[in-house]
Amino acid sequence: MTEHTIDWSARLPELLADIEELVTCESPTSDIAAGLRCAELVDALGARLLGHKAERIADAAGRVHLRWRFGAGDRVLILGHYDTVWPIGSLATHPFAVTGTGDGVLTGPGCFDMKTGLVQLFHAAAAQDRLDGLTILVTGDEETGSAGSQALIEAEARRVRAALVLEASEGGALKSARKGVATYDVEIGGRASHAGLQPHLGVNTTIELAHQVLAIAAVADASAGTTVTPTVAASGTTRNTVPDAARLLVDVRVATAAEQERVDAGLRALTPVLPQASVRVKDGPRRPPLPESASAALLARARRLWAELGHGELGAVAVGGGSDGNLTAGVGTPTLDGLGAAGGGAHADDEHVLVGEIPRRTALVTALVAELLGEE
Repeated sequence: MTEHTIDWSARLPELLADIEELVTCESPTSDIAAGLRCAELVDALGARLLGHKAERIADAAGRVHLRWRFGAGDRVLILGHYDTVWPIGSLATHPFAVTGTGDGVLTGPGCFDMKTGLVQLFHAAAAQDRLDGLTILVTGDEETGSAGSQALIEAEARRVRAALVLEASEGGALKSARKGVATYDVEIGGRASHAGLQPHLGVNTTIELAHQVLAIAAVADASAGTTVTPTVAASGTTRNTVPDAARLLVDVRVATAAEQERVDAGLRALTPVLPQASVRVKDGPRRPPLPESASAALLARARRLWAELGHGELGAVAVGGGSDGNLTAGVGTPTLDGLGAAGGGAHADDEHVLVGEIPRRTALVTALVAELLGEE
């Protein structure tokens, strides 16, 4: 097979050069212009390695998502994103650097999540004997929830037999499952009055907020792995005014679709405790769970191929964080996530990639894609 004939360690300098080009082009999701500059580089990388540029799909916010489709593109979807959480100027404090080679580390904003994975993706695709049946989709808004690319991702996932997600891998373990994600914005209304002269005439939203925080937290179920976490809260304007408006943000993580539905129903059933107060619940589920059943068959393949490549055992872990793999699994497509860079520190000051794992991970993706494309 193709992957056994390539010395990826010998190609490491080329991989590192491509990673440096992407990492040094800062691309926070919030900066449309910066994202477009990075999309240009990703498109050029794809064109150089795959022979042609991507189809560019712009969303309502003006972000560009890149799609390469080969033949019918109906067998395998490889998914990645070029946006990061790092603001413009982060290179000044977190410059791109490679310390050592075989046992070294690579650092820089977005290197782990997930620009190294993008480079591995394109090199693995370019190494294939045939590309018919492959679709590659690289989006620009994953870090903020994929609002502009969700429909595109789901449509592409419905066309294929398997989805491979090149998200980063903490410590090298693949993602066997991801929790579903929901976010809520709870708006509380009341009535203002003077806190000294006429407090009895007010409807105090800070007090109502306190009641709602406890009610919301009680919807969680630790035995089911369900977390319901009140996060940002605000109420009131001045010390001597009974507040008439409050707002609460809530983060929800669930392991099953049934739990996502239960929590959603529970939060939408919230009612005010204080007379004449009001409670309005907005938003809701953002990403469905990626259950172990969606990844099991692909994970078994990956583990077998990893062993055949001479790398021993391949770990896997269920995590609370979501990705676009949740969306592909949510439409029923078998999905394996975490195939990208091995390292750690996503979104943090210690974000890094293990340099020695870059060739090994590229070989794994190459082998997995070849096997999936070769099936009838």
